[in-house]
Amino acid sequence: MKIPASVRLEHAALHTELADVSLETGPVGEAARELARLMHPHFLREDEYATPPLGLLARLARDEITPDMADALPLIARLKDEMPLMLEEHRAIKGALRNLEALAAAEGKADIVEFARRLALHAQSEEEVLYPAAILVGHYLKLKIGTRTPCA
Repeated sequence: MKIPASVRLEHAALHTELADVSLETGPVGEAARELARLMHPHFLREDEYATPPLGLLARLARDEITPDMADALPLIARLKDEMPLMLEEHRAIKGALRNLEALAAAEGKADIVEFARRLALHAQSEEEVLYPAAILVGHYLKLKIGTRTPCA
């Protein structure tokens, strides 16, 4: 089970861009470093259990169901259990992004303002699409392979 390349590469690009912004001096750099501090453990959790089940989507869409797919169910159960934490982290991240955006706008740093907006949109996409899709993978697998592994 692999994180889809599009998700993995987007996360890597956001990490790289945040690292670059974190090199800024003054208030913008401080805000970026605070954002990085909040995001690092969140991205680790996503890579550990939230996004790997998405790697099964293409196979599931082709109705290529195999028993080993049940390995995704504990990850999905953990995502469901930790969803309140993930969403709380998103709230903190979005607050840090608003701060970064405001400071960058005040300093005329349009590229950083645009980065903050893209990162906020990424978090919204996770909440509206990626996390629910991972959970649906679990529900679908339970229906198709009939395992009693917790996912509900």
